[in-house]
Amino acid sequence: MAAVERGTDEWQKLDVAHHLHPFTDPKYFDTKGPLVVTHADGVYITDSSGRKILDGMAGLWCVNVGYGRQELIDAAHAQMQKLAYYNVFFQSATPPQIELSRVLSEITPGDLNHFFFTNSGSEANDTIIRMVRHFWEVEGQPDKQIFIGRNLGYHGSTLAATSLGGMAAMHGMGKSLLPGFEHIMHPHWYAEGGDLSEAEFGLKAAQALEDKILELGPENVAAFVGEPIQGAGGVIDPPATYWPEIQRICRKYDVLLVADEVICGFGRLGHWFGCEAYGIQPDLMPMAKGLSSGYLPIAAVAYSGRVHKTLQEGGLFSHGYTYSGHPVSCAVALANIQLIKDENLIQTVHDDTAPYFRKTLTDAVADHPLVGEVRGAGLLAGIQLVKDKATKTLFEEDLAVAVKCRDHCLNNGLIMRAVGQSMVASPPLTITRAQIDELVEKAVKSLDQTAADVGVM
Repeated sequence: MAAVERGTDEWQKLDVAHHLHPFTDPKYFDTKGPLVVTHADGVYITDSSGRKILDGMAGLWCVNVGYGRQELIDAAHAQMQKLAYYNVFFQSATPPQIELSRVLSEITPGDLNHFFFTNSGSEANDTIIRMVRHFWEVEGQPDKQIFIGRNLGYHGSTLAATSLGGMAAMHGMGKSLLPGFEHIMHPHWYAEGGDLSEAEFGLKAAQALEDKILELGPENVAAFVGEPIQGAGGVIDPPATYWPEIQRICRKYDVLLVADEVICGFGRLGHWFGCEAYGIQPDLMPMAKGLSSGYLPIAAVAYSGRVHKTLQEGGLFSHGYTYSGHPVSCAVALANIQLIKDENLIQTVHDDTAPYFRKTLTDAVADHPLVGEVRGAGLLAGIQLVKDKATKTLFEEDLAVAVKCRDHCLNNGLIMRAVGQSMVASPPLTITRAQIDELVEKAVKSLDQTAADVGVM
């Protein structure tokens, strides 16, 4: 059946009538309909009115190779013709799933050579919870059950992944916080550092992990989990001293280290994985988003030789999903990784576009009266909006200053995301210098309009 062609108003009314949007107050649509996206190419999306918009968020942090890549479309089509679906339960496998495991083993750091496939980052983190607790039971330490995450950490929105993360609003909805999960401070120097140098604050923030482990008892702590850069928390990049100290503490107390690479993986920071940018070697690593550049749902958990050896001795692994290792998703992921290699995207991000993006954005907005801080790394950026730069005073929450700025961005032909009182960007890795200039120009215009709205000049 061919898709029905409708006008924007009709699409919007149908959507509001029948669809509940993620992380959206339904009342938002009482006066404003959703953005209806109909086409996309490169770093641009097109809405149902024909408006072309620069997607500064790569979809939802995921379209790393850009939109409309024929190589990925062809990979899905070819695999659909050969084998549209089969499961990997009951000792079954498919060639795309086998090949993807092999290819991932060649690009993941250290001995993260073993993989379990899921469909989303949330499912990958749920898998890690079950896998790690099973690991410690087999190791003869069944009391090691507690996971330590961070405030403003985001690891998905299933019940278990919500508990693993540190988003208070998510915990509050339906009292969605399971037992066995603890949280420590997030390493945001600008907001939390006080009079400490950046290096000193990095060590202080890491010390919060050791303090929490000792409070709970090392014999009760299973793992620490953190994103190399906290994405949905507002693009919080830690001081250079932070991650090496976190790793040292985990090794000292035999606590497994989990680096959540759902956003940072597959080139976002100019490395295959974000943990490489910070010089650490995790024991487990969830990945999603950039694995297929969002073209089809797929995610995975990479785990170390130590974890693999224990799982091999642990008997039945009672966990899985109908679409784990879906052959079409695996075929697209393989094509996506090959495309990243063929176009040398990671080196280009590392050497060219990321440094240009960071300098161009910082030079353009750092002195803006609304901007307190520009942060991030690679092709990830956060812009902190402040009422007073000198005192770092934030706006009253009911002003919704970042939402105002987000709406101005959209009206100016740019997608950026509002997180708290910050604006964040995560463009496709294929973005050019000229398109970075366009992104920054539109962001500055939107900041100027927002400053006029709230009386900051």
